[in-house]
Amino acid sequence: MTPVIGLTDDLAACHALRETVFIREQGVSEAEEYDGLDDQADHILARLNGQPVGCARILYQGDTGKIGRVCVLRQARGTGLGAALIRACLEHLQGKPGIARAMLGAQTHAIGFYEKLGFTTFGPEYLDAGIPHRDMDRPL
Repeated sequence: MTPVIGLTDDLAACHALRETVFIREQGVSEAEEYDGLDDQADHILARLNGQPVGCARILYQGDTGKIGRVCVLRQARGTGLGAALIRACLEHLQGKPGIARAMLGAQTHAIGFYEKLGFTTFGPEYLDAGIPHRDMDRPL
């Protein structure tokens, strides 16, 4: 079955996914995960058979849309859902007037995944929630 991916206001579903992936699986603290920026963001939700399986959020600064909090449940990983979720974020950003660039902070193990989607690394490696990251961007 094909996932349904799009803009959502179902923050409870996004929070449940992020809690499963970031807090339980990766050990991110609740304080770091829930940073108070969700109400300023657009949220993209992926559903499979009606069930939430992945999400991302997009924050805006100047001409840049910053994709973050990208997560996919373990049972949906390796299916292409993550790439479809990022493509949905990029499509959403392309429809926003004045937004010319997408940016994200990639966990270093996922850099190759994002490179396949057209992103390029820049800047030094850094820790976010104790996890090594690199910033990446791509023009829209």
